[in-house]
Amino acid sequence: MSQVIGRTNLAFSRAWHVVNVGADSRSLGRLATSIAVTLMGKHKPVYHPSNDCGDYVVAIGCNDLRVTGNKKDQKMYYKHTTRPGKGFKQMNMERVLEKFGGGEVLRRAVSGMLPKNRLRDVRLARLKVFEGVHHPYKKNILMMEARSNRKGPNVLQYGQIEAQMRNMVDKANEQTNALV
Repeated sequence: MSQVIGRTNLAFSRAWHVVNVGADSRSLGRLATSIAVTLMGKHKPVYHPSNDCGDYVVAIGCNDLRVTGNKKDQKMYYKHTTRPGKGFKQMNMERVLEKFGGGEVLRRAVSGMLPKNRLRDVRLARLKVFEGVHHPYKKNILMMEARSNRKGPNVLQYGQIEAQMRNMVDKANEQTNALV
């Protein structure tokens, strides 16, 4: 009998999620929150703060990012080049959108919502952002994410994902056994 209940390889396997930012009605902050939760793995039953059990997230359509209020003009992004006196730089969101695109704004928002520890860069590396709707990860995609905490036609529940992953593992095992 297993000593550790529920901590199987299937529970720690990483799924790929797609978020269409242009088609999603949520604003930047709410979207970044759900992406950060998925990157951390808080939606899984085996979540622990010291374990990295999160999934991959592919954000497409970042050029149509939605923000509320006057954030495009008023929100400032800061950096420092470490040169004394002249190293402090600042840009508003509109300039960042022009220079780097909506993907960089989304990446910075998600980065601010991840815990500030040694896993932050590893988790953020699993976020793939694209300005358009085309991306090279179509073969990896297991599910589409339409809205957070709402059932819709494109949302698979965790039990359905688990069943799909079991089927994939079973097929791989059958192929391996056939070769032996």
